[in-house]
Amino acid sequence: MSEAALSLPWWRLCFLLPPAVLLVLLLFRWTDQGKPLLHAAVRMLGQLVLIGYVLVWVFQARSPGWVLLALTLMAAAAGWIALRPLPRRTAALYRLALGCILLCGGGTLALAVWGALRPVPWYDARVVIPLAGMIFAGSMNQISLAAERYLAERERGADHAGARATALRASLIPLLNTFFAVGLVQLPGMMTGQILAGADPLMAVRYQILVMLMLLSSGGLAAALFVQRLGREAGARSCGGGQ
Repeated sequence: MSEAALSLPWWRLCFLLPPAVLLVLLLFRWTDQGKPLLHAAVRMLGQLVLIGYVLVWVFQARSPGWVLLALTLMAAAAGWIALRPLPRRTAALYRLALGCILLCGGGTLALAVWGALRPVPWYDARVVIPLAGMIFAGSMNQISLAAERYLAERERGADHAGARATALRASLIPLLNTFFAVGLVQLPGMMTGQILAGADPLMAVRYQILVMLMLLSSGGLAAALFVQRLGREAGARSCGGGQ
């Protein structure tokens, strides 16, 4: 397949608009989720275009300081968005979510980049930033699922251990489904992108395995740590209130 056949001008994206518009219309007609989806879609487009220009500048700057700043902003945003499903977002919960993402996600990123890939220079933005985005987003989603389920189980009367187990299982369902489906039902994002770019399929497989292990490690550990600390802090507040 030629490079020209794989190019994607902006106007060709319009081919994907009809089904998206149909979904929005259905949501407006049948549910109250039309406006939130429309808002999310517009925000997604704006954010992607903006980050595209920012990444061009960061890649050209070739500075570890700018890479570190980008990672910090990404982690900070992920920590805040992770709390979106919760009935209330407090500073304490934000610090907890951010800490889990930095500890579990940052540790996994270090192993993947400087242990497995070893780019030159070590802060290569083309390697570090995309992988960090996948790791932080995965941890963010796992924390959201685990936190929402944990609080729901506690409201139903489950104890900490039972709610923790249920929350962790629920948070891993999407990832485990992907593990079972990969290679059979779907070719995941990084693998698809590399194959479309002309990479050797076996090399693309290795990179995809790296990504899957990253997501499993960072997301699962971040979710487990979050609900564990959440339960302990809730228990400490209960004990303090009873004294």
